[in-house]
Amino acid sequence: MRVGFLQFHPIFADIGQNLSRIEAKLSKVDADLLVLPELFNTGYLFSGRKQLRQLAEEIPDGQTTRVLKSLSRKRKMAIVAGIAEKDKDKIYNSSIFVKPGGDIHLYRKLHLFDREKRWFDAGNLKLEVISFRAAKIGVMICFDWIFPEVARSLTLLGAEIICHPVNLVLHYCQRSMLTRSLENGIFTITANRIGTEQRNGERITFTGRSQITSPKGELVVSSPRNKESLEVADINVKEARDKFFTPANHLIKDRRRTFYRL
Repeated sequence: MRVGFLQFHPIFADIGQNLSRIEAKLSKVDADLLVLPELFNTGYLFSGRKQLRQLAEEIPDGQTTRVLKSLSRKRKMAIVAGIAEKDKDKIYNSSIFVKPGGDIHLYRKLHLFDREKRWFDAGNLKLEVISFRAAKIGVMICFDWIFPEVARSLTLLGAEIICHPVNLVLHYCQRSMLTRSLENGIFTITANRIGTEQRNGERITFTGRSQITSPKGELVVSSPRNKESLEVADINVKEARDKFFTPANHLIKDRRRTFYRL
């Protein structure tokens, strides 16, 4: 299976320009599955919930979903992308999984990071695994990485690949995703952004270094810290179906759940 990510620098609050750039950058990409960053179409550092509501979109009727559906159909590839979702009086930090046939799967971020608790409502949808071509695929968003229950739950649901749109500002995550891959025997695709945003006296810089990791806890490919990058790699999904860590140790069957209860 051919999978990849786009690491780039979104223009804050300019959804039209960000979508045009994505269309141009993906116009010739050859992949089955491609992951875009968290909040790729709006940028991240909102002045408050009022501004966020103005930028958030309904799913599936919003402009961003329509553009991604068209792009997915034209390129014959699935796209996972992080956007701000408006649903009545709620605003979620969400990801959509768009298939070439037009099907859409929605995930809402369960674990909000820092200032996001002021802006967003916490996700309220169950974790799910989506079948696409030769693989079973799960989605989580950014700070979900620090809660191993998310990746483990997706693995127990059958995920072989976890797509991970992010806006990382700390340096821990990329290394930790190697462990998430190793302990679950799965591939992960972490799509980060680059650049700096400054607003209302706050300044944050994003860490780049998007990556694909393997079930053996190894880097398949990674990007630089400060450079836009489109990376695609061929992976053998069957590697994520072999949960034997040694001939005598199975990552799933060897769990002793009786002793994990509090």
